[in-house]
Amino acid sequence: MVKPLEDFDEAEPRPSVAEAEAAVRTLIRFAGDDPSREGLLDTPARVVRAYREWFRGYDEDPIALLQRTFEEIGGYREPVELRNIPLHSICEHHMAPIRGKAHIAYLPVDRVVGISKLARVVEACARRLQIQERLTDEIANAIDVALQPRGVAVVIEADHGCMTSRGVCAAGARMVTKCLLGSFREDADLRREFLSSLAL
Repeated sequence: MVKPLEDFDEAEPRPSVAEAEAAVRTLIRFAGDDPSREGLLDTPARVVRAYREWFRGYDEDPIALLQRTFEEIGGYREPVELRNIPLHSICEHHMAPIRGKAHIAYLPVDRVVGISKLARVVEACARRLQIQERLTDEIANAIDVALQPRGVAVVIEADHGCMTSRGVCAAGARMVTKCLLGSFREDADLRREFLSSLAL
C-alpha cells in the first residue's frame, strides 16, 4: 500500500534547498562539466524546482483523493473504465523517466467517484520513485480500499528511460503490468472483456 510522506521514518529530515542544489552541482562536476559556467549557473535551482514537481506524490495520499463519491447512480452495476491516462514517473533504480499510460476499471457498489479523481490517483502514485510493478499494485489497492468495489483492474503500459537510453538501448520496448482484484480476478469473462477492450 502506498504511504503518505508522514508515514516514512523521519530520523533523517529532508535536506534543505541549499543542500539539494549543492548536490546537483556535484553531479554536474561528476558528469565532467563546470557548474559555474553561464549556461549551468541556474541549473541547480531549476533541478530542485523540477524535483518538487516530479516527486510531489510523496505529499499526497491517494486514498484521500477518492473520499468524495456520488451515490445517485441509478442502480448502475457495470464496470467503469478510464483508459489512456497519461503516466509520468521516475525509475527508482536509475532515476530515469517512465512514460506511458494507465487503464483503470472498477465495479461500483452503490457509489462512484469523479473520473478526474482516478487520474489524480495515478498521478499521486506515479510522482514518486517507482518500479512499474509496485506502481500498478498501489493504484489498484488505493481504489480498492477507498471505494470498496466488487473488483478493480489496473493495466499500465510504459517505456523506461533506463532501458531505452542506456544499457541495451531498446527503443520502442514497452512494459505491461496488470493488477486484478475481486471480480476482475475471479470472473474470467469479465477479465477477458476488460483486457480485450484495451487491445494490448
